[in-house]
Amino acid sequence: MIVETEGLTKRYGSQTVLKGLDLKVAEGSVLALLGPNGAGKTTTIRILSTLTRPDGGSAQVCGFDVVREAAAVRGVIGLTGQYAAVDEEQTGRENLFMIARLRRFSRSAARARSSELLERFDLVDAADRRVKTYSGGMRRRLDLAMSLVSTPRLLFLDEPTTGLDPVSRTTMWDAIGDLVRDGVTIFLTTQYLEEADRLADRIVVLHNGDVVADGTADALKNSVGGTRLDLTFGSAEDALRAQAVVGGAVDGVTLSLPSDGSALHLHSVLDDLRAARVVRVSEHRPTLDDVFTSLTAVAA
Repeated sequence: MIVETEGLTKRYGSQTVLKGLDLKVAEGSVLALLGPNGAGKTTTIRILSTLTRPDGGSAQVCGFDVVREAAAVRGVIGLTGQYAAVDEEQTGRENLFMIARLRRFSRSAARARSSELLERFDLVDAADRRVKTYSGGMRRRLDLAMSLVSTPRLLFLDEPTTGLDPVSRTTMWDAIGDLVRDGVTIFLTTQYLEEADRLADRIVVLHNGDVVADGTADALKNSVGGTRLDLTFGSAEDALRAQAVVGGAVDGVTLSLPSDGSALHLHSVLDDLRAARVVRVSEHRPTLDDVFTSLTAVAA
């Protein structure tokens, strides 16, 4: 395990932000930490990246204790925070060169690594422009590149695509996917459920400082119910008559039925309702939005 926490707690004044967090992350995987604002996501990353000390419990990153061996932890991780940590008065190349030198690269090695990352993140054409002229997506890509200067084993991404347009977000997702294929472990917080669904091997949902769910995206979706058929009728009376035949729940002119998702079940239902006036049929599979809504409502 590249990350292990046990009983991790954190308080700010009278508010307990983390309430005994137990967490394990396997090396080479992508873990997404989900939760509403104030759930403890950023606090967890700040503790694991040595920016904040916990009030209780323990945490190890890459085998190092985050309190007693903080310097060793910083040597093997990268961090991209919620806001791009770039120097707007420097060029993209200068930002990368500066970080490389701070990481004790020689001048020639720093230049080489900067050029490599500029090419990798499609910033070559803008390399010698001041960062204040960059778009939001370009700044975010530069910020991610800066966190990779020393090739970390574990990369923390705290809401990395917040505020980006759909094209820039997709570009970031592709870049993160490339890192995973290179063997970098990703610890991701996000409020975009589509992002977690696309990128994560495992999802942990936090609410009020507690873990309320932990599993793969498919497992979490199945936990809130299977596939549902929604049949729309010409009138509420038709929907109620159909309910008397096949069961289910009626809401206005729509009848909802649990389904196994097979074509055989759909044909069976329509055969049973051949005399009814079915206007439209749609199939609904649970999404992470359904999971998130269900879990946070139950835990509220």
